[in-house]
Amino acid sequence: MPEKPEVITVTKKLEKRLLNRKITDCKVYYEPIIGYPSSKEFISKIKNQTMNSFSTRGKWIVIELDRDYLLVHLRMEGKFFFREKNAILEKHHHVVFTIDNEEELHFQDVRKFGRMKLIPKDKINEMSPFTELGLEPWDKSLTPDYLKDKFKNKKIPIKTALLDQSIITGIGNIYDDEILFLSHINPLTPANKLNDSKLQLIIKNTIITLDKAIEEGGTTIRNYTSEEGVTGLFQNHLYVHTKVGEACPNCGETIIKIKINGRGTYYCPKCQK
Repeated sequence: MPEKPEVITVTKKLEKRLLNRKITDCKVYYEPIIGYPSSKEFISKIKNQTMNSFSTRGKWIVIELDRDYLLVHLRMEGKFFFREKNAILEKHHHVVFTIDNEEELHFQDVRKFGRMKLIPKDKINEMSPFTELGLEPWDKSLTPDYLKDKFKNKKIPIKTALLDQSIITGIGNIYDDEILFLSHINPLTPANKLNDSKLQLIIKNTIITLDKAIEEGGTTIRNYTSEEGVTGLFQNHLYVHTKVGEACPNCGETIIKIKINGRGTYYCPKCQK
């Protein structure tokens, strides 16, 4: 699943092509992709709105329109492709936007897990997903005290706690492993047992890891791509994720893999005792 750096990379690619362009038409070929409102309303309301700005919130792409926000979650395999107007509809292309420059923007999703929402601007902070999301990794309010309060009743492994989007939003499985490795924290450590210095390391290394991943255009593992023919390069900088059986870059110990709440987890048993 694309994580925060991949979502930011896709958003930047869309912004480059679509900023200040108008959506003149929309067709939905698989209605469950539209999470809110109904697909009929979605189509009616989005027509003739201009795309004024592009940003992200958690793993959601946020496109500011004239009256609404268009929110897109790529989930497992959602991708955007640009096509000429009236191009032949390809397999798994479930939503098609016609743009005022005679281009089409196609949303492809083989697994059909992706979601789109069209939310009025005055309701954006009152409705899901914004009401359910925690702090962004770069938010100045993300402090050891904030995490201590959120973790105080959580006996779950820190690996699992960092995936909770209601605490810090945007961290996924790949970057979770990398953050904990850089912080020298065992992924099985109960979240409520971490002291201030360890929590500060998590904050620091979250920013370092995500910034580097964004710089490299994300991580290409399995099916992620930001646009046709373009893949991220951060997989070349991974320390532990997918490195089972390889030597730890710090100490030479063999990287191991375990399952924590069903998620494949990679770490160094020596550096992360």
